[in-house]
Amino acid sequence: MDNKDVKIAVTGDVCINLMQWSIDRKCTRDLSWKNYPNVFRTFKDGEALLLSKLVEMSTGVSVIAPQIGSVDGYIQDKVLVSSTELELFPITDSDNNKTYRVKQYLGFTGPTFGEPKLFPIINDDENADMVIIDDENNGFNSNEDFWPLALKSLEKSPIVLYKTNRLNCESLLWKHIEKYHIENTVVVINGNDLRSKGVNISRGLSWEKTALDFVWQMSNNPKLASLAKSRHLIVPLGLEGAIYYNNQGETAQSHLYFLTNESEGEFIKESQGKMYGMTSCFVAGLARAMVSGMNKNDKFICLDDGIREGMVATQKYFMNGFGKTVEDSFPNPLIFEEKENDFIYKENIQDVLIRNTSNPNCQGCWYIIKDKSSNSLLEIAYNIVKNGEKSALRFIPIARFGNLKVVDRTEIENFRSIKNLMTEYIYTSNVVRPLAIAVFGTPGSGKSFGVTEVASSIAPELIVKLDFNLSQFHSISDLATAFHKVRDLSLQGKLPLVFFDEFDSDLNGKLGWLKYFLAPMQDGTFREGDSIHPIGKAIFVFAGGTSSTFKEFCGENISDEKDYDKFFREFQSTKGPDFISRLRGYVNILGPNQTDNEWDQLFIIRRAMLLRSLIERKTPYLINERGEAQIDYGVVCALLKVGSYKHEARSMEAIIEMSRLSHAKEWEQSHLPSKEQLKLHVDEEEFLRLLMKDTFFSEKIETLAKDLHNSRLENHRELPDLDLPCKHYWELTDEDYKETLRSRVKNIPDALQKIKYDLISVKEKCEIIEFTEAELNILSVNEHKQWSLEKKEKGWVYGSIIDEKNKTHSSLVSWMILPKEEKDKIMKDIKAWPKILADAKLKIEKMKYLCYCEVNGFDAGSR
Repeated sequence: MDNKDVKIAVTGDVCINLMQWSIDRKCTRDLSWKNYPNVFRTFKDGEALLLSKLVEMSTGVSVIAPQIGSVDGYIQDKVLVSSTELELFPITDSDNNKTYRVKQYLGFTGPTFGEPKLFPIINDDENADMVIIDDENNGFNSNEDFWPLALKSLEKSPIVLYKTNRLNCESLLWKHIEKYHIENTVVVINGNDLRSKGVNISRGLSWEKTALDFVWQMSNNPKLASLAKSRHLIVPLGLEGAIYYNNQGETAQSHLYFLTNESEGEFIKESQGKMYGMTSCFVAGLARAMVSGMNKNDKFICLDDGIREGMVATQKYFMNGFGKTVEDSFPNPLIFEEKENDFIYKENIQDVLIRNTSNPNCQGCWYIIKDKSSNSLLEIAYNIVKNGEKSALRFIPIARFGNLKVVDRTEIENFRSIKNLMTEYIYTSNVVRPLAIAVFGTPGSGKSFGVTEVASSIAPELIVKLDFNLSQFHSISDLATAFHKVRDLSLQGKLPLVFFDEFDSDLNGKLGWLKYFLAPMQDGTFREGDSIHPIGKAIFVFAGGTSSTFKEFCGENISDEKDYDKFFREFQSTKGPDFISRLRGYVNILGPNQTDNEWDQLFIIRRAMLLRSLIERKTPYLINERGEAQIDYGVVCALLKVGSYKHEARSMEAIIEMSRLSHAKEWEQSHLPSKEQLKLHVDEEEFLRLLMKDTFFSEKIETLAKDLHNSRLENHRELPDLDLPCKHYWELTDEDYKETLRSRVKNIPDALQKIKYDLISVKEKCEIIEFTEAELNILSVNEHKQWSLEKKEKGWVYGSIIDEKNKTHSSLVSWMILPKEEKDKIMKDIKAWPKILADAKLKIEKMKYLCYCEVNGFDAGSR
């Protein structure tokens, strides 16, 4: 089926958007009214009317839809009218250019009499190939007269895209779809719409947490029973993610699609305004991909591509807004076109199969970083140090809070929880008491740095940090003096971020300081003699000195019942429970040392990120123009693998400072401090042994790239029109081509993960495996996607011919429509991988168990 022959019917509930905005035109020489702000208003199509426009733009095919003509007084009295106030907002968070977006939604105006008017599809056709419905639960779902003919006909089976903000399982429309069209229906409902109906799905803590919450709710929440019967359900999560739920009867699988550098809700800042119609734009992007794949045997093979198309288009839709003047073209058709220097490409969007089990151990241990990479964590860590986290973690979720970068899921969730608390507190007026949070960690783990960066990322111009170490206070008067300093800052209009370090130190006995914080935390006041003083708005951060975790502080790690009873009696006598009741949050800082041998496997990633950060700050001259750290692999290995650092982050910093690097071009083993100096910070014998360990996979990249080239030279010899330098020997090929092959080799471990294989180093040449047809197809699709992303990031765009000068390439299309001969080239390369890797003594083997649930046989994707 050619795309131009496809016919789409778009219909549903209809509304008109009344938009108003004001312009302040100062004029003193004209009529008096012009001295005041001039208020303008206009009408724009909404709901199904807007959706039909977006679909027509995205697909470029024939769209039949309702039409209402001019918005005269008669129509306004009949239809639903949504009123919004517009304002100019920066296009990006730090952009001087502005566009109109919604400042606030003012509400709806209903028709004068009766229900909102519905409109029939003009020139309706029962042979429509696709039906797209916008069901806002405003009457359309109960009025069969306005349903499209293709949907009502029992002899037709169109693809149905069913967009709704609340699935009414009792409506006539849903019952009809469920009975006759459920196999061909894709339901789209926004994540926030689910939450507004009482579905508890976390937002903005971590992608893992949100995904696992969704899966649990789909399996257990009776409110979602009807949705759970859907064969295809897509839930957009803000502009940054989406979940695809695929239910084929006995089992259901859910895939998470996400941007690695954003969490849900982070793309849009408060200062950027709002936009209506974003879910409609997502559906239009989804339709675009499905139209492209309508000639395939599997009608839903394009959903993966469609989700990516929808996410990219929605972000562009928001960025464009209503334009510099509201009279600008809206919606802008360019949102569905891929251009050079786009801020996001669909290949940037990652996906992962969501683990699905009721086992609580699996809920806690699932980390996307484990599922997204078949490299050992050590190899990922090495890549972070060598090339920076932007390169090494481009497929892994990463959270940034100012200068703090975090990849450990536990830390991400803890820090985002604290950030949410702080944000709510900072922007809430009329608060009478400080916000109290606690932070725990071993000395040197970075307790102060982490919380400070989180706070500064919210309001750097407002927050002023104060530090007080209670172990150095001698009496209550010292604490009163500290409170006065806090109060003075608050009176100056600043927000004090107050660190009470070692708050759990002794004062006339264990935890003696706690009782003196109860009134300040509860009432926002402190006593000095007979006087009571208000503290004002402040954030209290209580940093533990003797307890490294919250559980340790509360005694929850004491297993012996008698010991715990004794601890709790003492804890009560020191007002410990009262103190905890006044806390609004806490965070355990995970430093560079491993906290638990069984569960904490990501310590090596934390070390790598800290080490890379220290190199960038203290020895930036060791990083070349390509962003590569010039450091001996043995040095990296020892720094990453040594058992523990005696003083945590301070020890890592000390080793860099003690190394002789002031005039070095590369950090070599000879630059390290002496054995006696190392002893201050690590087990020096273990550290020196680790310097001589085996090389990483990355040390074999050059050989593997050369072998892959030689394989191409052999496999593609029969192709006379081969557009590759591999017509020549490796030594005669240009450096750009070599770098492309090196990049392809670096991606092999991550690609193998997608078919559940690990890559491990062995001493002898191993057996050469053969990929199944299904595995080969998955690898080929992934290989083409990664190649496309790298091309686009270098400025290449699609063109009918390959043109080096103008950077156009005919293969920059989705895998579905890539010519067969191009697919065959990719598959031949991948078929050669097992032999190339085996020759390099790298073994491809099935992935080892990653967590408790896999050991016990739980299926990561089944419901």
